[in-house]
Amino acid sequence: MAKIVLDLDNDHAALLVGETDANLRMLERLLDCDLALRGNQLTIKGTEQEVERTSELIIEMLALLESGNPLDKATLELAASLGLRENGGKGRLTHIVGDVILEHRGRRIAPKTVNQKAYIDAIRSNTVTFGIGPAGTGKTYLAMAAAVSALLTNNVARIILTRPAVEAGEKLGFLPGGLMDKVDPYLRPLFDALYDMMDADTLAEHLDKGSIEVAPLAYMRGRTLNDAFIILDEAQNTTPQQMQMFLTRLGFGSRMVVTGDVTQIDLPKEQYSGLATVGEILGGMRDIGFITFDGHDVVRHKLVQDIVNAYTTYVEKRRGGKGRVKNDANTRRRAI
Repeated sequence: MAKIVLDLDNDHAALLVGETDANLRMLERLLDCDLALRGNQLTIKGTEQEVERTSELIIEMLALLESGNPLDKATLELAASLGLRENGGKGRLTHIVGDVILEHRGRRIAPKTVNQKAYIDAIRSNTVTFGIGPAGTGKTYLAMAAAVSALLTNNVARIILTRPAVEAGEKLGFLPGGLMDKVDPYLRPLFDALYDMMDADTLAEHLDKGSIEVAPLAYMRGRTLNDAFIILDEAQNTTPQQMQMFLTRLGFGSRMVVTGDVTQIDLPKEQYSGLATVGEILGGMRDIGFITFDGHDVVRHKLVQDIVNAYTTYVEKRRGGKGRVKNDANTRRRAI
């Protein structure tokens, strides 16, 4: 049995251990170590390997606290999932969680999983990035944060947000009002994210000036989008022809992010999904990145992660355990 004692700073000891020592108890469960705080001294007991690993993680968590980052449940789970020496050495936790994309009203938006960090790095280094995975993995939200950051730092002149206007398994029927009133139900999730990242007055000003545009995918046809950060959300509901149309709107000085979940396709049964086939067409091309998320990247309620994993298991069982589903929209729909 090995033991290490760390001396903690008064200001950060309480934040590290959490209310009623909740953080310590969670870390004990995740890291297979005994943790005890007496005064300002934190004692770590366990196997030599686990004690060394845990002490390194604790030091990194203290560094995160000193830089103003909170220690939430997702950060603790990420820390526990990292074998520091096996996966890139010390500092990896800080490298991921400390990569603040956008800060608004004291709230920092940063990656919370390894795949989310890879996604942000891909957005920064590629002209076109595809983020594919289940609900709650941060695909759209992180892309929106990157777009708002680019606009506020004058790296682009405008943000263009678009979605295909496809109903999610039910008919909405007649919708009253003008054009924007009719498409609002489809675009509302994008507005919700924007309100999280900008003050209402600032957002209204950008919408009035046209430096932020939210529109149905059909309105992209015939345009060339220069000096813009363009996000196509819910791309699993595009046809291959729509996907091609959208991608060829790319102009000079622009960046595109395409997000979607190929297990949630709402197209007619006879129609293939543009997102489900695009990997076969563009995979391996220079300056185009593909990031695939899974249940481990879900940062919503823990039950959402369990639901995602259960559906993934169900699909693979229906297919006879043959592994990853092919990029075939109808195959995916039948399996579900």
